[in-house]
Amino acid sequence: MAKQLKGIAASDGVAIAKAYMLVDPDLSFDKKTIDNPDAEIKRLQDALDASKAELELIKSKAAKSLGEEEAEVFEAHITILSDPELIGNIEDKIKNDSVNAEQALKDVTDGFIETFEAMTDNQYMQERAGDIRDVTKRVLSHLLGVELPNPALIDSEVVVVTHDLTPSDTAQLDRKFVKGFITDIGGRTSHSAIMSRTLEIPAIVGSEKATTDIKAGDTVVIDGMHGLALVNPDADEVAKYQKMQKDFLAQKAEWEKLRDEKTSSRDGVHFDLAANIGTPDDIKGVIDNGAEAVGLFRSEFLYMDSSELPTEDDQFEAYKQVVSGMNGKQVVIRTMDIGGDKQLPYLPLPDEMNPFLGYRAIRISLDRTDLFRTQLRALLRASAYGKLAIMFPMIATVAEFKKAKAIFEDEKQKMVKAGTKIGDNIQVGMMMEIPAAAMIADKLAKYVDFFSIGTNDLIQYSFAADRGNEKVSYLYQPYNPSLLRLIKNTIDASHKEGKWTGMCGEMAGDQTAVPILMGLGLDEFSMSATSVLKTRSLMKRLDTKEMKKLADKAVTEAETNDDVIKLVNDAIK
Repeated sequence: MAKQLKGIAASDGVAIAKAYMLVDPDLSFDKKTIDNPDAEIKRLQDALDASKAELELIKSKAAKSLGEEEAEVFEAHITILSDPELIGNIEDKIKNDSVNAEQALKDVTDGFIETFEAMTDNQYMQERAGDIRDVTKRVLSHLLGVELPNPALIDSEVVVVTHDLTPSDTAQLDRKFVKGFITDIGGRTSHSAIMSRTLEIPAIVGSEKATTDIKAGDTVVIDGMHGLALVNPDADEVAKYQKMQKDFLAQKAEWEKLRDEKTSSRDGVHFDLAANIGTPDDIKGVIDNGAEAVGLFRSEFLYMDSSELPTEDDQFEAYKQVVSGMNGKQVVIRTMDIGGDKQLPYLPLPDEMNPFLGYRAIRISLDRTDLFRTQLRALLRASAYGKLAIMFPMIATVAEFKKAKAIFEDEKQKMVKAGTKIGDNIQVGMMMEIPAAAMIADKLAKYVDFFSIGTNDLIQYSFAADRGNEKVSYLYQPYNPSLLRLIKNTIDASHKEGKWTGMCGEMAGDQTAVPILMGLGLDEFSMSATSVLKTRSLMKRLDTKEMKKLADKAVTEAETNDDVIKLVNDAIK
């Protein structure tokens, strides 16, 4: 009987493959006095050569999967490992202090890192500190004979096992080889979970002990529908999950038949089903899954996937690719949502007690208007190639929205005056993710063209509960009547002003939430592309008049999250 691990079902599907441990190894060592400096220097040179060879391979693979520009960071690392000043200082340290190569490497590179980090007036030189830290770790691993994990080098079918999966880690995953993953921490709305759905990789998050209970090379089953993992299953268990995998693929084939259909309820009411994306490459998944729009393009991934601030032209090309790729269907692009758990190494942010409540998103844009204006110019240029809408994240007050909109209008007028071609009727809206804003939705609705409800943060802020903290995960309650009232207030306020409301949080594709949201009159549902066809299938079975009665009960009669779940189950069973 296989060992079982229970976690949070993050992405549908079944995966069966060998475990690949994406876990940082122990690189600790003891300082030693040596009596043969030449032998120690030879150890150092062998480690440097091995590191350079490894980086050449990574660079080659990255160039194919991420592009030549992204791969240049590895060329910079190779250059550092060939720097005569750096290497000479390490060798001198070995000779003069009679210390082992590990200690000499650490002492010298720590000095370089400290020097570069102190260059606060030179951003480029500050960034070199991170490069030296990375290459030091690689050389040290070779000195210690310890292998560093690297998802870009995976070349056989695996299930990735890790404590957490960062957005940059996820971006390196090749779906051809990575069949699924499981993490120790995270929730259904964590970035690793969201990216797993975008990549259509079965995933489990928040298992708490995947990295301790699974060993490299173990056979692992990932049941992404039920949040269950099996470690070293027997033949009968493998056969059971192979059948489940086959059945799931058959169900997907049935949903696929709905790809070119419009989204409408049983009584003929139309809804827009849109998809959330993080990069221009995600457009293929949007089209393949029959989405009718892009309801959220997370533009911050352009910043997170770059080693420096993306230029106006860099951004323009990315936005143009998405807008033109959707062939006239609407694309809603969110301006830079940096801060909280999304940090940029080249844009240091202040240390804060509560970064999710601090200097982030529109607050950075309104403070660093140089960055904001650059992004707005790129967006305006891209609007000439399709139907573009822009929304501002983390708006809390009417004044914030009006200030952001004024900067947009200023840049627009400058471009019109300069003769730059821009699109007609660019809609400008806002994310509704702060309870205070939801309470004055009637005031904000006078100024916006649309609302897009970001339920991941709206839930977090409504219940004062960190969405990534397992200790308070019981407070992640997307069906709680208090939250539903905020959503209803937002939708009603927009409709009263003749505006529309969408939802781009994960709740939009939640099969329990969808019937209620239909009843509340939500206009656009934007979700991971892989949830679109399943949601379209559900909507076709539901009558909006019945769903309105259901929603009214959920908002006015239910007292708890569980009460609402029971109402939905009883209504659509």
